[in-house]
Amino acid sequence: MDFKLLTLKTTILIHCPDQAGIISVTTNFIHQHKGNIVYLDQHVDKETNVFFMRLDSDFENPTFSTDSFKQEFQHQLADRYNMQWSMHEAGIKPKMALFVSKYNHCLYDILSRFNSNELDVEIPFIISNHPDLKFISDQFNIPYYHIPVTKDTKAEAEEKQLGLLKEYGVDFIVLARYMQIVSPKIISNFPNRIINIHHSFLPAFAGAKPYHAAYKRGVKIIGATSHYVTEELDAGPIIEQDVTTVTHAHSIKDFIAKGRDLEKIVLSRAIKLHILRKTMVYNNKTVIFS
Repeated sequence: MDFKLLTLKTTILIHCPDQAGIISVTTNFIHQHKGNIVYLDQHVDKETNVFFMRLDSDFENPTFSTDSFKQEFQHQLADRYNMQWSMHEAGIKPKMALFVSKYNHCLYDILSRFNSNELDVEIPFIISNHPDLKFISDQFNIPYYHIPVTKDTKAEAEEKQLGLLKEYGVDFIVLARYMQIVSPKIISNFPNRIINIHHSFLPAFAGAKPYHAAYKRGVKIIGATSHYVTEELDAGPIIEQDVTTVTHAHSIKDFIAKGRDLEKIVLSRAIKLHILRKTMVYNNKTVIFS
């Protein structure tokens, strides 16, 4: 009887001080453990002298042990080269929680992509500070938690949010136009694992109506930016950006429509990059692998 050998697919992310021999010793180590490298990308930040690398490897060794591999890698390579590193097995879907308020364009887009298997994740629930978008979660059979947020209830609301995030074992959060400032407590529990989207007018056109302000100034380009959330508002490491041109012939309504299209596209790209482990954060910047 023939037995099909199962292949374990993994992604390894590494960053460390740049020095000679890192690629060689890493690839040799994987080869010694009967691994086949199917993708390798690397980058050196010359200003900080930091080396970044991403490897996809297949292991077909029936006796391969992830725990043993990690222990040996840490002892033989990571300690020696002062590496910060992580290893991720393919096929394990990360759990993504969605936070929303009243705007529905990003939520619809994410759920549509999820429903068509474009996003390889689980979505255990949606949290909102308003009840307005529950009908959308009902359409996609995803639990919807309405947690109101006011000045007086903000701390209590955050505890409820954290409780749900921990209960469901959420891996990362997407703010799909969630119009509340995320607390330092939640950020500290999900460092570089909260993805936000906003228009690219900040700080020139901050406030409630940025497209109206941009229209009055006669801007020629509008855009959207997706970034990881940090305690400094809208100043986290940038994951993805895009722009489109506008002219004097466009109305405010056109500005808003074009802007929302960009927001959907840029946010979905950022989510995919995160899911595929193609982002690495260092010094409030990102390295985005191809």
